[in-house]
Amino acid sequence: MKLAFWSVGKPHESYVKTGTTDFTERIGHYYKCDWKIIAPPKQAGSMTAPALKAAEAELVLSQLGKDDCLVLLDETGKMLSSPGLADFIHQQANQSCRQIVFLIGGAFGVDAAIRQRAQLVWSLSALVFPHMLVRLILAEQVYRACTILRNEKYHHA
Repeated sequence: MKLAFWSVGKPHESYVKTGTTDFTERIGHYYKCDWKIIAPPKQAGSMTAPALKAAEAELVLSQLGKDDCLVLLDETGKMLSSPGLADFIHQQANQSCRQIVFLIGGAFGVDAAIRQRAQLVWSLSALVFPHMLVRLILAEQVYRACTILRNEKYHHA
């Protein structure tokens, strides 16, 4: 199984790049893993929020495989504990999922088409975080889930 982290927006800023690279490499000991940064449409600045979300959804959905498991990160989603995330990843692996795509949407959120396509809408917190920080938290939490699945010492329950 492969894990893919997708984020709509700008490339990693330096304060995030080091951490996301480190955790992505660590995850690589368990699963193939990579990042895809999806640039917003060129005319994004002149678009209304609904039009921008629709255009971003088109970009995302065109790159998503029909068998990919999509996990949308959204503050209105279901909260999971770290062991709960580990269980979710384990269930997907047991169901022969080829790829889990964790998606961080654009600045205005995501279009309903993305939400409908997602197998899981996951909230990291009731708080709203900057998208760059979410990238780092996501990578760390997925790494933590991997160590939980292997019963390694990183996670102290």
